[in-house]
Amino acid sequence: MNKEAIKDHKDLGIYKIAFEAAMKIFELSKKFPVEERYSLTDQIRRSDARRLATASLSRSVCANLAEAWRKRRYEAAFVAKLNDCEAEAAETQTWIEFAVKCNYMNVEVGREVYANYNQVLSGLVNMINNPSPWLRNH
Repeated sequence: MNKEAIKDHKDLGIYKIAFEAAMKIFELSKKFPVEERYSLTDQIRRSDARRLATASLSRSVCANLAEAWRKRRYEAAFVAKLNDCEAEAAETQTWIEFAVKCNYMNVEVGREVYANYNQVLSGLVNMINNPSPWLRNH
């Protein structure tokens, strides 16, 4: 999709990939053992325990991307929010690794979702390193 066709954050390819991956993680995490409900499940779903206990870590990538999109008037604010998004995506990958290693997530599914976040990270890094085309004029 070319930049002219992108009217809001939901049109971004990386948003679409992150959204689908987050929904997959949400569904998979429902099947995690009860004893993990407040540890691994909480972590993989949570955004940041200190900020918002009900938001999911994986869904936080999408939320931060939406925030970044609204901050495009200010390069520093835009890039800072994209950096937050990048950190959340990388943390999500770490929790995916734990879920696979603990046999709560199938290896193939884990690889697929992990690869989705690699795509998201790649897109985010490109936007961070070259924000100008994405910025809105005042």
